[in-house]
Amino acid sequence: MGSLEQVPDPGLFGPESVTWQMHADPMMWIAGVRALYLQALHPRAVRGVLQNSDFRRDAWGRLMRTASFVGTTTYGTTEAAERAGARVRKIHSRLGATDPDTGERYGVDEPALLLWVHCAEIDSYLHVARRSGFRLTDAQADRYIAEHRTSARLVGLDPDRVPGSQRELAAYFESVRPELAAGPEARVVDDFLRRPPTHPLLVPARALLWRRVANLAYDALPPYAHTLYGRAAPAPAVVTRRLRRTGTALRLVPARLRWQLPPKHVLRAVARLGPETRPAPYKSGGRVAILDGPGEGAAS
Repeated sequence: MGSLEQVPDPGLFGPESVTWQMHADPMMWIAGVRALYLQALHPRAVRGVLQNSDFRRDAWGRLMRTASFVGTTTYGTTEAAERAGARVRKIHSRLGATDPDTGERYGVDEPALLLWVHCAEIDSYLHVARRSGFRLTDAQADRYIAEHRTSARLVGLDPDRVPGSQRELAAYFESVRPELAAGPEARVVDDFLRRPPTHPLLVPARALLWRRVANLAYDALPPYAHTLYGRAAPAPAVVTRRLRRTGTALRLVPARLRWQLPPKHVLRAVARLGPETRPAPYKSGGRVAILDGPGEGAAS
């Protein structure tokens, strides 16, 4: 009797998920910067970051670690994703922060803080992707949010208490808005994202390239975030056009070339599961009319 052929492990999401297709999009980098801007508006959450790391020296490392976690949980094996989640939970369990006004000491793994970080990330990924031209119906957007109850579980949240649709996500942001403020810690993050330290020879590149990325990410924030930071943004229609142009330009770069960037999560997943599993926008849970705008296509 021959041995059974082992079926490759698709991981926690798999090629049929919206997550699998969307997280390979190059606009996720701009979405990640938007998430940092948004997360910094929760004083208790951003305090936990700044009091446990030298953000100005390690901000790039933090951004890359987040990207690696997202890549592993999206495209890695189930074992790798669960291991990454366990590592994050262990680190968070050891860290705390102190409220400078009250002296209160609290853990960075408080469910309310983990939920804020999670929702700010998922909202940013979805918002930037759709607004830049990644076509998803509302049903597919809801499916994406629901899929990420899985990533919420990995960081220690109860999936049943995590928003699972656009309506629930909007209700969550409405409920948490009174807690948001652009305090001193948020100003540190804002200052870094606008003018990150760099080698003198790279200052021109920072002004030419990075400033555009940071400005676009900031402009894509919700209006209440602009009000809290005290910096205006262009009209929404202008921002949408810029996001569209940027998304179009980045998507012209061949995917296989983009995916060569370390740590090559997508390429390893495709090698594991087969070439037919390559992420692509048109595979996002159903065929979408090619001429429809983001969120307007009807699944056929």
